[in-house]
Amino acid sequence: MKLLLDTCALIWLTSEPDLLSANATKAINDPAAVLCVSHASLWEIALKHSIGKLALPEPPRTWWSNQVARWGLVELPISAEALLASSELPKHHKDPFDRVILAQAQIDNCQLVSSDSEFPSYGIPLIW
Repeated sequence: MKLLLDTCALIWLTSEPDLLSANATKAINDPAAVLCVSHASLWEIALKHSIGKLALPEPPRTWWSNQVARWGLVELPISAEALLASSELPKHHKDPFDRVILAQAQIDNCQLVSSDSEFPSYGIPLIW
């Protein structure tokens, strides 16, 4: 089972796991789960950190590589197809990072781990 963690789910997993729902925690801890993260999340985290909107215990470059190694995360690069697909999604959600993550979940056949209340309207399998 491939799980794509959205940016909030990734941050909560790594720093405040009690903020994850019971369903999300169970899915993440399933031995059959393959945990994936989008480079869109890396971009969002780095940008928010650079403008002071996200505190990290270390620089984003170091934090990202440490979390990938610690959790055995599979990194999903942002493809041209994901960018194009994100622009073709219904306009329920305006956040460009979330739209890319939604498109990647569809393209890579992942279940999305997210608390975002807008995501169910896209018909993508969601765990929360």
